[in-house]
Amino acid sequence: MSYQLVVNSAKNSELGVILPTFSEADNIAQLIEDIESLHLDISIMVIDDSSPDGTAQIVQEKQKKYSNVFLCSRPKKLGLGTAITDGFKIFLSQDHPPKYVFTMDADYSHDPQDLPKLLAVMQQYGCGIVIGSRYSRGGKIVGWPLSRKLISKTANTLARASLGLGLQDCTSGYRCYSTSFLRNVIGYLHSHTYEIQIETVRQAALKNFQVKEIPVVFVNRKRGKSKLTWAEIQGFLSYTFRAVWHSV
Repeated sequence: MSYQLVVNSAKNSELGVILPTFSEADNIAQLIEDIESLHLDISIMVIDDSSPDGTAQIVQEKQKKYSNVFLCSRPKKLGLGTAITDGFKIFLSQDHPPKYVFTMDADYSHDPQDLPKLLAVMQQYGCGIVIGSRYSRGGKIVGWPLSRKLISKTANTLARASLGLGLQDCTSGYRCYSTSFLRNVIGYLHSHTYEIQIETVRQAALKNFQVKEIPVVFVNRKRGKSKLTWAEIQGFLSYTFRAVWHSV
């Protein structure tokens, strides 16, 4: 790992949330405010890949107001998978790590009001992972073009064939993880980009951790530009195909 971590205090929280960012200046300040308004015992960790639009500087301003906001600044765009894994490692390295860690997009594709809903399912069932599912009954996607829907559906079909878990949405990034699960799998996470979603579910299956889903509404970003590149889509699908191949 190569990063600069700015922590306001030695605050230990029951919950942690990881917000990977690259050029999210339009969204990050309000998102932090919205998470704070939930009044959860939560630490907010922004993993920023040297955003050229001043995202990190906005987070630093929020740190003056909130002692539970962390900023991890990385030297360049290193991929969603490594951002999430770095966030896991930082939380796990604390003297008193959070009991549960959330991951979510920083562009309002994921509604922060759903955080307590994921937490409630995690606490009820003692899962390894709770997934905010776009494809469970009651979940949906708003604003995606047909091409993105087809890619997502294809990846989920392949992942279900590989994992045999009966999940509706293996690729959603809106999740709650138990720290006990993360401790068991952190050494096995090697994804660089979006395949981290399938890799973590695959590890849950291999290590016999329960995975639950709850329906959420995914809304395509309204401000800023999508960061998903064709190369990342190819890598994502390639990982999924490999997972299927190794399972047969």
